[in-house]
Amino acid sequence: MATAEQLKALVRSYAEGDQAQFLSVAMQVAAHAARQGHARLAQELRSLVDQVKSRGEMAPRRLEPPTPLAQPRGELSGLLSVSYPDTRLNEMVLQPAVRERLERVLREQQQAHKLREHGLRPRHRMLLVGPPGSGKTMTAAALAGETQLPLFTILLDGLITRFMGETAAKLRLVFDAIRSTRGVYLFDEFDAIGGHRSASNDVGEIRRVLNSFLQFLEQDQSDSLIIAATNHPELLDHALFRRFDDVVEYNTPSGELATRTILAKLGSFSSEDLDWKLLSKAVKGLSYAELARACNDAIKEAILDDKSSVTTQSLLRAFDERRSTRRS
Repeated sequence: MATAEQLKALVRSYAEGDQAQFLSVAMQVAAHAARQGHARLAQELRSLVDQVKSRGEMAPRRLEPPTPLAQPRGELSGLLSVSYPDTRLNEMVLQPAVRERLERVLREQQQAHKLREHGLRPRHRMLLVGPPGSGKTMTAAALAGETQLPLFTILLDGLITRFMGETAAKLRLVFDAIRSTRGVYLFDEFDAIGGHRSASNDVGEIRRVLNSFLQFLEQDQSDSLIIAATNHPELLDHALFRRFDDVVEYNTPSGELATRTILAKLGSFSSEDLDWKLLSKAVKGLSYAELARACNDAIKEAILDDKSSVTTQSLLRAFDERRSTRRS
């Protein structure tokens, strides 16, 4: 029979989607069984491994998403919305420093058992800051997709109330869910609850809410990923920044990142005749989301005009429209 270490190695390699390691450990189990006199079991295991190898390399099995809170009940139904994104990090055009930090979070999450064996915890509390449309919300979806966890978005209109003490009580329910059901929990527009406690328009309730959040975050020992995102980091209370494992700053794309974003969105509708010198000037200040929508607009125009690619002029018009939409 398999040793305890072999059983643990099998589970770990399965959880990490490492098929080569899984089959290697299975062969070790077969060899161990043979040494223990279980010749028939050893032969059956070897035959099963040979059958898998003969079919060629298979894609890692995608685990079915967990569903404990697929339909949040009671008060939670007004505090959380749930989805199961299939977004991946490699689908995003990111600054190298941002990508490196996100990949580090994923690596720690995917190999958390190694860290825990040494009394350490993986990164699981992140603050994302940057302008609208720069990829913060998509990052939460990508982390959920990569870890195959549900994405729970906290509904601020259900969380924040005008009754004294009620918001903090609801916040406790959210952190109870974070502890009981592993997932990626997104606090979008975080400045709504994380604003300065010394703000001139504060009547005391925001201080209680923020103090409660800080306390819950400090006490959190869950396996969930907690992500807070804001377009206005200058509004956040300074005490928040040191409570997060990572503070990741996003910017609007420029130069090569803008070019890569446009090419990725145009896909087969891209053209070698595009004037990148003109386009690089026109995209200045536009977010990733605005670039994506502008590219979609240009593609629609090409389709309706029965063209196989977009033109520089159609992209310039789309960029201008996105900029004017923002002003209005």
